[in-house]
Amino acid sequence: MSEAFPNGPEAFASYAERVFRMHWPDRSIEVAGPMDLIVEGRHLSLDNLWRLASRDPSRGEAIVHHYFEKLTEGDAMGNAAMPFALVRSRIMPRIQPLSIFNHLDREQVAYIPFVNDTVIVFVVDMPEVTVSVTVEQMVRWGVQAEDLELLSRENLARYQPDLKVKLVESETGGRAAIMSVLDGYDAARLLLDTLHRTLAPQMKGDFYVATPARDMFVAISCDPPEFVDKVQRRVMRDFKRLPYPITDALFIVTRDGVAGTREAA
Repeated sequence: MSEAFPNGPEAFASYAERVFRMHWPDRSIEVAGPMDLIVEGRHLSLDNLWRLASRDPSRGEAIVHHYFEKLTEGDAMGNAAMPFALVRSRIMPRIQPLSIFNHLDREQVAYIPFVNDTVIVFVVDMPEVTVSVTVEQMVRWGVQAEDLELLSRENLARYQPDLKVKLVESETGGRAAIMSVLDGYDAARLLLDTLHRTLAPQMKGDFYVATPARDMFVAISCDPPEFVDKVQRRVMRDFKRLPYPITDALFIVTRDGVAGTREAA
């Protein structure tokens, strides 16, 4: 018997709990709040799942089931002792907001600080599922977070070596470059070492990058100001509505790397 999709987020946790129990009746789950569950003793925020499912309520149950299915697969793989030699070519970076530590123990997560109130975390990109790298795994492998950062950036550069960039020019003279591969690493391409060298000619120098969500990457020229302001407003809207939000702030990309927020400039 299928579950009726809730009209609002207030009842979503109870809905997700019922879907979970239909497929995994022997596993523990409890509602901790309107958008929060505790699954097998681990706190799980449902904000991203709600954003995904509410965009297509007719497939809500299938989306929630698929989400939990991948979650349980990831848990099984994460608990396995994966040899470093086997996974080192699959370690990839992701940019996450600092707010992830409202729900996760930062002492258990492999990460390094980044700018704009974000951090860089690391995942093992396996077929059909990505598994977060933990501090326990990092210790077992005998590596530091800085080693994972370097390795993940190299893997990211090899992942899609022939990226296609869509260039757009506004009537006011502003320029934008959009990357949209939708492979889970669009925003992470802010970390590419070749980014400034690749886009600076089109942007006519240093440029901003917006990553409101995981699957969004937009580089924009620093001028004219009204063009930047218009893009910033769109970024703020996307940050509030898209799954896997990161930040509504703009990054600055220079020859020396990512330098910080628009305000800092």
